[in-house]
Amino acid sequence: MVLLHRLAGRPMNSHSVIHELSDRQFDELVDLYQGEWWSKGRTPSDVRKMLDSSCVVIAIEYADGRLAAFSRVLTDGVYWALIFDVIVHPDFRGEGLGQVLIDAILGHSAVCNVRSVALCCRPDMTEFYGKWGFAIEPPDVVWMRRRR
Repeated sequence: MVLLHRLAGRPMNSHSVIHELSDRQFDELVDLYQGEWWSKGRTPSDVRKMLDSSCVVIAIEYADGRLAAFSRVLTDGVYWALIFDVIVHPDFRGEGLGQVLIDAILGHSAVCNVRSVALCCRPDMTEFYGKWGFAIEPPDVVWMRRRR
């Protein structure tokens, strides 16, 4: 699907939303993860397993096939959908690709009718996600995590 969004400094048809990664894009995703504090150290075998277990994969490829942005979703299709790994390649940041990713996720048939869509983000990103109605939960709700 060719994007209908105008991206800063690029022709309208320079990016496409895709739902599956080529082998090259898979390698680019593994490399992209190494540059982020929250995903550094992810191995190719773990990333492959992660992709196979994800309900929705949304990526954006540049016209030449390079991976420009990526995200994924886990969902039960009714009550909850959790958005993970919203990431834009440093070469493409500031062009609106994060907005394209979130629009594509929220418009996806596996997510659009789910009652609660959640994500975890740094405090400086709350304004960005607020554009889609994401809000900090009341103080009596706490995001908890158990690490291995």
